[in-house]
Amino acid sequence: MSAPFEERSGVVPCGTPWGRWYQTLEEVFIEVRVPPGTRAKDVRCSLRSRHIALAVRGQELLQGKLFDSTVTDEGTWTLEDRQLIRIVLMKTNRDAGNCWTSLLENEYAADPWVQDQMQRKLTLERFQRENPGFDFSGAEISGNYSKGGPDFSSLEK
Repeated sequence: MSAPFEERSGVVPCGTPWGRWYQTLEEVFIEVRVPPGTRAKDVRCSLRSRHIALAVRGQELLQGKLFDSTVTDEGTWTLEDRQLIRIVLMKTNRDAGNCWTSLLENEYAADPWVQDQMQRKLTLERFQRENPGFDFSGAEISGNYSKGGPDFSSLEK
């Protein structure tokens, strides 16, 4: 079995003061750097459908209304090597047209170039899903790919 599309094609990260975030068609990933030696008991993380709150040792690192809704029961966080918190959120709307332009409603927006690259990647990921026999991980795309690119579903097979 081959690796998932996002592993083969890489990620398009959006840097932030605390770490970075990136997305696939289905998920949003948040990586937060924390002081080395951080323990799980030092972490307070609340994941709701449209809201996130993260504090370490009583210091708020990330808090606010998410750009779009997520599946509350499927959000997870892990502490890796006692210095990185990785949060995974499952998008409610999982089509290529749902490219988050920022992590929170009014914060941590991707700059225009990063946003463009995110949209290209989600469009290629959509093509991969629609055409499982082909590998789009190294493909280049140009033209109109905003909102998930052209819809070929009505074409005769």
